[in-house]
Order: sequence, then structure tokens, then C-alpha cells
Amino acid sequence: MVLSNVKKEVELTELDLKLSNIAHIGHASIFVTDMEKSIWFFTELLGLHVTAVQGGKAYLRAWQDWDHHTLVLIQSDKSGLDHFGWRVDSEKSLFAFEKTLKDSGVDYKWVGGGNELGQGDAIKFYSPSGIPVELYWEMEMYSDPETASKLPSHPMKYTGKGAAPRRFDHVNVMVNDVAKEQEWWTNLLGIHHRYYIQNEDNVRLGSWLSKTNIAHEIALMRNANQTGTLLHHVAYFLDSPDELLRALNIMAENDIKIEWGPGKHGTSGAQFLYAFEPSGNRIELWTGGMLIFAPDWKPIEWQSGTGQFGLDMWGSTPPESYLTYGTEINK
Repeated sequence: MVLSNVKKEVELTELDLKLSNIAHIGHASIFVTDMEKSIWFFTELLGLHVTAVQGGKAYLRAWQDWDHHTLVLIQSDKSGLDHFGWRVDSEKSLFAFEKTLKDSGVDYKWVGGGNELGQGDAIKFYSPSGIPVELYWEMEMYSDPETASKLPSHPMKYTGKGAAPRRFDHVNVMVNDVAKEQEWWTNLLGIHHRYYIQNEDNVRLGSWLSKTNIAHEIALMRNANQTGTLLHHVAYFLDSPDELLRALNIMAENDIKIEWGPGKHGTSGAQFLYAFEPSGNRIELWTGGMLIFAPDWKPIEWQSGTGQFGLDMWGSTPPESYLTYGTEINK
């Protein structure tokens, strides 16, 4: 049962404010122009599972995602980003972040529980570049007796359908000023800066950040056209390189445009493929990637001279669309 938090009177101590924390990225909510074809892509080809379809929205998850959903598809006349959802680590943290936003002069609003199925009340606001963010505490766990696994450590049976990614992994956004945006996410929200690329003019080309120990949960790329903020991609994690190749074959057989891959990012060490779902949003599947455990981690700088190796250490060059194309952001 999803409860309502908004009308509660919550007393916050100085310790509550100090200990408030974001736990992890929870989901991406995106607009699609063809719900039927997009659901076909995400279920039949990618292998995600539908939790619910209601009110013009479809809620999906990978087979070992514990939450009610990690992806929301919303029917619209334009494709793009509705918001990214980040779970905080306690109910008090949600109200502590409200105070932080208020004290920092960031406009926000409360979104009532149940407006997004499975999710409790959330605080919605925008980053300096216009990325829509929702913070929430309550989220229903996935449970369905018909798909339940015999293994208590698995929320559902493994079906092997489509590419069958294990879990939701990260998101990527194109912005005009990467350094400014990264500093805000790190300083205000506490999302750790993991590694970054500078060009020969000392302009930040990309920053990768995470709250958990994975290489990144959100990436910020410089918009080469300087036309504002755009959704670059949403990514799911595969267990192994052979599953990545299998995914490429499935997509090729079904006339899905593969933009780039297979390749291997030198920055993260992950193998990747990028493709477009039928409504035009870019999707990444990847496997591998470094894990970070040090509490005193210092961001790694990649200089411009190593840029190609960082993009694909196997030597392929990204198409122009990879550096310039994205779908719109909900304002």
C-alpha cells in the first residue's frame, strides 16, 4: 500500500538534515509517440516485463528489478523525457531534501502518491539545465505469484525473452554546460562525480556520476550543437558480452536501427550497443563496467588526447548522431 506523506508534520533535527541521502536512481519516465510499437520493442525485443498499463502509461521492469517499475512509457505527440526518479534512503530524507531545495531557492512541487503507480509522494523539481527530477521514498516491490521465482533472491522467474537485461542501469542527458550541471548534482544532491573528459580548451565534454558503486547512474554529455538539454539515452544491464551480441542479432532481424556498437568504452570498461526504439528514444544495452567502492574516490580525468580510446577502445568512431541527437525534455 502506497501511503501519502505530503500532509504529515515531520520534525527534522540537524542530524536528520545532515544524514539525508539519495539511495539510488530508481527509474526513467519517457514520452513515446507510438505506445503500441514502443511496448512491442521493450517487451518482445528488449525483454522487459509490463507491470501495469493505466491512464496512458505503461510501467515496465527488467527481470531482476525489485521495484514495481524502472521504466514508464507515456503516450504523447513528442518523444523525450518526462522525469528521472531517484529514491531517497528514508522518509525523513524526503522532507530534508524539501528543506534543502527551499533553502537553495529551487522551485519544487509535491506529486501525490499514486499519480505514478506504485510510488508514494514525490518532490519534483528541475536541475539548472532543466532536467526534471523526482525524489521519493515509498515504492512498491514487484510481486506476482504467477511469475514468482523459486529463488527468494529473484523477484521473478528468468524467461530469457528478447535481450533479457538483468536490471535498469543508468541514464544520459545532453546539456550545454557539463561542469556547471555536474557541480549542482554533486553539491546539492550528493551524487558522486566518478570520471570526466576535458578537451584541449579545458571545456568539459562529459561527466559521469553515481550514488551507488556502479560506474555511473547519470551521465552528462556536452551538447555539440549547444541547443539545450536533451535526453540522450536510457540504459539496461546485460550479464555478459554474448548476451550483447544476441541482442544485436535480435534487433537486426527486426529492423531496429542500431546506431553504434558493439564497442567498449575505455572510460567505464563496459561493452555497449546503442539503438533507437520505434518512437525515437535512444536505448543502450551494456555489460561489464567498473565498480567503485572507495569512500574517498577522486574523479578520474580523461584528457582530450585519449578521447577516442575513451569512447571506444576497440577503435570505432561514434556516428555524428551520437554527439548531436537527443529527444526533448518535458518543461
